[in-house]
Amino acid sequence: MIDITVDGVGVQAEDGELLIDACERNGVYIPRFCYHKRMSSVGMCRMCIVEVDTGRGSALQPSCMLNVSPDMAVSTDSDKVKKAQDGVLEFLLINHPLDCPVCDKGGECPLQDQTMAYGPGESRMVEEKRHFEKPIAISETVYLDRERCILCDRCTRFADEVAGDKLIHFMGRGNHTEVNTFADEPFASYFSGNTVQICPVGALTAVPYRFKARPWDLTETPSTAWVDSVGSRVSVQASRNRVVRLLGVDADSVNWGWLSDKERFGFEALNSQQRLRTPIQRGATTPSSAATTGSGALTADGFSEVSWNAAMGQVVELLTTTAPERIGVIGGARLSNEAQYCWAKLAKTVVGTDNVDAHIGDGLAAELIFSTTASINDLCEPGGTVIWMAPDPKEELGSLYLRLRHAVLQDGVSLIELTPCGGGLSELAAVSLHPRPGEVAAVAKALVELVGDSEAKLEDLDTELVDAVREAANLLSGVNSDGSSPVTVVVGRASLAEPAEVVEQAALELSKLANVRFMSGLRRGNIHGALNAGLVPGTGIGAKPMPISNGCKQILGSGAAGELDVLILLGADPLNDFADRSLAESALRTIPNVVSVDMFINDSAQLGAHTVLAASGPTESEGSFTNLEGRLSTLSQKVTPPGIARADWMIAAELMERIIASSGFASLEEVRAEMTEVSPLYAPLAGNELDSTEGALLVRAAGLDNEAVTSEAQSSPGTGTDLKSVPINNGVLPARAAGLDSEAVTSEAQSSPGTGTDLKSVPINNSSLLLIATRRMYDDGVMLRNCPTSRSLAREAIARMSPDTLNRLQLPVNIVVEVAATSSTASSSIKAVLRADAGVPIDAVALDWAAPGAPANALISADESVTAVTVTPSV
Repeated sequence: MIDITVDGVGVQAEDGELLIDACERNGVYIPRFCYHKRMSSVGMCRMCIVEVDTGRGSALQPSCMLNVSPDMAVSTDSDKVKKAQDGVLEFLLINHPLDCPVCDKGGECPLQDQTMAYGPGESRMVEEKRHFEKPIAISETVYLDRERCILCDRCTRFADEVAGDKLIHFMGRGNHTEVNTFADEPFASYFSGNTVQICPVGALTAVPYRFKARPWDLTETPSTAWVDSVGSRVSVQASRNRVVRLLGVDADSVNWGWLSDKERFGFEALNSQQRLRTPIQRGATTPSSAATTGSGALTADGFSEVSWNAAMGQVVELLTTTAPERIGVIGGARLSNEAQYCWAKLAKTVVGTDNVDAHIGDGLAAELIFSTTASINDLCEPGGTVIWMAPDPKEELGSLYLRLRHAVLQDGVSLIELTPCGGGLSELAAVSLHPRPGEVAAVAKALVELVGDSEAKLEDLDTELVDAVREAANLLSGVNSDGSSPVTVVVGRASLAEPAEVVEQAALELSKLANVRFMSGLRRGNIHGALNAGLVPGTGIGAKPMPISNGCKQILGSGAAGELDVLILLGADPLNDFADRSLAESALRTIPNVVSVDMFINDSAQLGAHTVLAASGPTESEGSFTNLEGRLSTLSQKVTPPGIARADWMIAAELMERIIASSGFASLEEVRAEMTEVSPLYAPLAGNELDSTEGALLVRAAGLDNEAVTSEAQSSPGTGTDLKSVPINNGVLPARAAGLDSEAVTSEAQSSPGTGTDLKSVPINNSSLLLIATRRMYDDGVMLRNCPTSRSLAREAIARMSPDTLNRLQLPVNIVVEVAATSSTASSSIKAVLRADAGVPIDAVALDWAAPGAPANALISADESVTAVTVTPSV
C-alpha cells in the first residue's frame, strides 16, 4: 500500500492500481463513460479527467489511464476539473438526441445523471443534430440506435477482448464515426446482451425489454441464473408481477457480471402463454366429474384441467399401491436444492425406491463428481494449466467460457483441449487433442506416460494424434516439472454419443498426474444440487453413499420391458434429452402411469403423460442453487406463479403429507432446518451466507467424513460397470474414483473403434463413420421454443466432417445429406447440411444434439459403446 492525497485527504492505495479505482475504493466517485473494471482502459470519453500533481506540477489527466504513485496529490473537484467535465458533456450532447422520454435507458442513464451533476445546464448549440436510420436490428436480440452512441468503445471492447466475437466495430471517420456491424456479419454473438447492459446510453437496447417498463417502475431481487450449472449471479427485475429483465451481477468468484444471452433472455419462457397454470390430466372430463375435480376445461393438447386435490389424490394412489421397485423418477436438475431434497426424501425414504436419476443419461459417476473440488477461481489461477475434457463451454457454460478466455489471454493459463471435436476453446488452446469416439482414455493414458517418460512409445494412438500428444506432454512437463504448478482437469460429457465410462476412465488416467485437481463440467442446471440431495443412484440424502440401483438407462429399459408401472418426470424430457430416443419413446408408450411435474407440456409429456402437475418457475419460488464448483447461492422469488401452479417442494411435501400423514414441512424454513440437520453440506442455509453476492463455497467431501464410498455391486447410471470403493481426497481423483477397474478399459480396446466396456461392440467398415453428438447453446428445447426473441436462433441441422473424410467419401460441402444409424436398435436417419470442419477427427461426423427436426439421439443406441452411422447425399 502507498499513501496518496485525494481532495486534500490522505488515503491509502494499492501500488500500481488505477487512480479511478483507488479513489472509488476510498469513497470518492469519479464520473466515467468508457471505463469498465473488467476491460482494458482506453481513455476514450475523457469524463474521468482529474487534476494530478506527482511532484512536477499539476496537470489534467484521465484517471482511468493513470496508475497511482507514492505521494500523488489528486483533485477531483477543482475548477479546472469541473470546467473540463463541463466541456466533455457539452460536446457529447451536440449530436445526442433529446429523446429521454422514449429511451429505454431513461431513468438509469449515466449520461443523464452526469449531465445533471457535472454538465452545463443548457446548450449553446442551435444547429440541427445529425440523424441516422434507427433502430437497426444488429441481431435477433439487440437493436442499435446510432444517434445516441457516444463512442465510448465499451461494446467494441467487450466483443473483442471479453467475448472474442469481433462483430461490432467503429466505422467512418471524424464526425461520421459510428458503431455498427458489417452487412454480411450480423452481431451473432452468444454474449451480445452484455453490450446492452454496459452501454452507458440507450444506443444498444435489448429486444425483450424494449418499451416494456421504465426503470422507476421496476422492483428487483438478487438471484442465480438457472439455465446451466455455472450459477451466474443475476438481478431479476419485474414490473406488474411480470419478469421483464435479467441483469448480470458482478460476483468475483463466478461470472464477473457477464451472462450468456441464453441466461439473460431465457426469462421470456417464464412469461409464455403456454405455461401450465393448473394440473391437467389426459382426456376430457364429464360435466359431473368437472364439478368435483376441477374446471374440466379441455386443452388443445388433449388434456383437461383438474383440481390439485384430484390430481394429488390420483398420484398418491399410484405411489401407495405400486411396489417401490416398479416406480421410477427421472429428472430434477431444474429444481432448487430444497425441492430436490423434498423429492429425494419422498422417493427414497417415503416411497422406498432408488430408481432415481437426475442425469438423464448425460452425467458421470457420483463418486467422481464428489471428488471434484476445484473452484472457478482455481481453474483461472494465473500461471496454471487446464486440461479441458468437458463440453464446449462457449455452447453450454457461457459465463465460464468468458472467465477461462480471460485467464488464458490475460493471466498466462495454459490450455490443453481434450475433446471429441473443435469448438470455442480451439483458438485459445496451446494444444488441441481430438481423439475419435471411444479413444479418449487411450490418449489420456499416453499423455500421462509421456509426462513421466518422454521416450514412451505411442503405438496405440492414431498417427494424427501422436505429435499433438507429445506437444501436450512437453507442456505439462515444463509447467509441472516440480509438481508446484497446479493442473486442473475439467471433466464432463462432451459427446453424448459415447458412454460415461469412456470419460471416467480418461479421468482415472489423468488422476496420475502430479498436483492435479478436478472440476466438474456437468452442464445441466442444478445437477450438482441434485447430486448432494441424493437424486441420483448410489447417493443418499446429503450426498451419503448408498448401494446403486438403477440409472436413467435402466429405468427406461424397465419401462420399455413392461417392468415399471409409474414414472415421474421432474422437469425432464427424456424423449429429447436421453441418448437413446427409441428406448425413451418405447418406455413412454409402455409405462401405464407417467406423471410430469413441469412448467410446460414437453414432448415426453405429450407422448406418454397421464397427469401433469403445474410447477412454478425459478423466479416464482424461493430456494437455493448449487453450481458446478459446489457454490451455494440464492434463488429468489420475484413474481407469483401463473394460475395455481405450485412450487416443486410444496408438491413433494403435500404428497408426503398424504402418504405418511406428516412430512414435517409447512414452510421452506422447515425444509432448510432439516437439511442442515441431515448434512453439513447444507450448513450455509442456516445462516446468512447466501445473502452475499459470492454465495458460500461448499466442501463436497464434508458429508462423507473422508471415508471410502463403498458398495459391493454399484453401477454407474446408464452403464453396467461395477464401481469400486472411492476415497475422497482433497479434490484429487483417486485410483478408482471413476468407478472403473484400471484394467477394465485397456488402451488397446479403447484405441479400437467399436469396442467398449460392458457394452455391445459396433461393427465398423469403410463406409461407416463414428458419431459425435454435441450440444449447442440454442436448440429445439421446450424452454427456447417459448422464448419469442431467441427461438429463431436454433440453427438447422449441420453435419461436420474433416476435409480428409470428405475427400475419402467424395462428398461436396453444403449439400443436404442423410445420416443413418447402422445399429439394429436405432435404425432412424436424419437430414443435415454438410460442412467441412478441420476440428472433427478423421472418419467421424459431428452432429448438433437437438437441432430442429433432426434429433441426433434418434441415431444412438444406449447399448453400444460408440455409434456408427453412414452419410449419403439426400435424394
